[in-house]
Amino acid sequence: MNRWRRIPGYVGAAAVLLAGWWVVSAIIASPALPSPELAIADFVRLWRSELWPQLLVSAWRVGISMLIALVIAAPLGLLIGRARRLDALAAPLIYLSYPIPKIVLLPVLLVLFGIGDAPKIALITLILFFQMLVTARDAARNIPDGPLLSMRSLGATRGQIFRHVVVPAALPDLFTALRVSSGTAIAVLFFSESVAGVSGLGYYIMDAWSRIAYSEMFAGIIAMALLGVVIYELLDAAEARLCRWTRAGR
Repeated sequence: MNRWRRIPGYVGAAAVLLAGWWVVSAIIASPALPSPELAIADFVRLWRSELWPQLLVSAWRVGISMLIALVIAAPLGLLIGRARRLDALAAPLIYLSYPIPKIVLLPVLLVLFGIGDAPKIALITLILFFQMLVTARDAARNIPDGPLLSMRSLGATRGQIFRHVVVPAALPDLFTALRVSSGTAIAVLFFSESVAGVSGLGYYIMDAWSRIAYSEMFAGIIAMALLGVVIYELLDAAEARLCRWTRAGR
């Protein structure tokens, strides 16, 4: 699907959300929920001077975290999914560690790495790692035997089977995990930046809240929503390019 065709849909969705925001703001009539025109005015006014620099910081933290988690978790998950003995050893460890809320480790990471980029990137990476690991493992385990047997009958090595069958078969599921994880990553980013940070959109939003600058706070929220949409669209574009067979006929 041509990405430009989505613009009318985004415009329509934004109009619906803004209309609902305006109605709720008018009903509540509280400074804590400013009208959308005030927030948008501050968004435009502060974009170059404050929001853009903070957005770049947050985008860097989310982007590098997702990349690190993918590079580590995807190959490991695919390997575990295709090796029964390794899966038997790794599965109990995954089942025990995956449900643990990694967000509680933020104080430990702050003690170890300070309040800079490192603890935030480490926390986001840790959370996304398990999401991608489980997805990659399940995707590899669910590959039908037919293509694997065909490659083996043609004399393909394990490495060739992994590269030409396992990876392409699991790639769409990995992109789905990345898209789902992008929302998780931004939520964790906001928490980590607001609790322990001096930069980023999460810090900016909470700083505006502490100054009772509610329209500026909502301008930061709009910027964070924009970051999420951009990441989602970039992932969708990458999937369309790398998994073209899944888009055939659309």
